[in-house]
Formats: sequence, C-alpha cells, structure tokens
Amino acid sequence: MRERNAVNPVSWSAGRGFNQGEVVPGHSRTLYVSGQTVMSEDGKPEHDGDMTARLALGVDNVEAVLAGAGMSLANLVRLNVHTTDVGLLVQHYGVPAGRPGAAGVAPTTTMLGVTRLAIPGQMVEPEGTAVAWRPRHGPLVRA
Repeated sequence: MRERNAVNPVSWSAGRGFNQGEVVPGHSRTLYVSGQTVMSEDGKPEHDGDMTARLALGVDNVEAVLAGAGMSLANLVRLNVHTTDVGLLVQHYGVPAGRPGAAGVAPTTTMLGVTRLAIPGQMVEPEGTAVAWRPRHGPLVRA
C-alpha cells in the first residue's frame, strides 16, 4: 500500500496541477533526480528555441531516470523546473504539469528563474524527487 497525503491550505494550486506539500509516511525508498538538461542520449543539445519540445524532452529524461530506479512519474513527489525565461516557461508549463497529472499525481512544484544553466544555450532544466513505498511486509511497491 502506498500513502501520500496532499497538503493544500489553499485550493488554487491543485487546479494548476501541483500540491503545496505532500506528506509521505512509512517505509520508503527515495530517488533524487538531478537537473535534466535537454540533451540527446549522446549529449547534444536539442530543440533549439522550442520551449514545448525542450520541456517534453526534459520530462522524458526525468522519466528515464525514474525508470532506471524502477519507478514512474506516479512516484514523483517534487518537480522543480529551472529556466532562463520564466515567462516562456509559464506559457508552456502544461507539458511538465500534464505528464504527472496523467500518471495520477500532482507533485509539489517550484519554477526557478536563473541567469543561465550549466550548459550554454539551455533554457530549461527539470529536477525531481520520487518515493517508492514499502508495504509493512514485502517488497517496494511500484506506483
């Protein structure tokens, strides 16, 4: 059995696809996902100037890290997005917000405007935290 409890002292955030907080009690395994730049598997920048495509690939990369740990977007409890253009990110934010929503979760979220990212030319870099719950008796539960 997995348990996560949304904490929303206000209601507007849930309508935008994220919770203000989440309490995850009990035994679990936690994965911290590094910022995922919008790079191909061979390390080449992709989708120059296309925020929607960059966000989609960034979330794909987060999802690949989750899969590597035996998790899915349903395990995501936090998704932060660093960007060099907050206004453009807000216009296209349905991409990262929609994918976890389709997996049945609304992870906590923070958008962070930065001067630049580590790799020149990058515009967006999502990062996250995921939790796999361990039942009282038995193996970890994959969401």
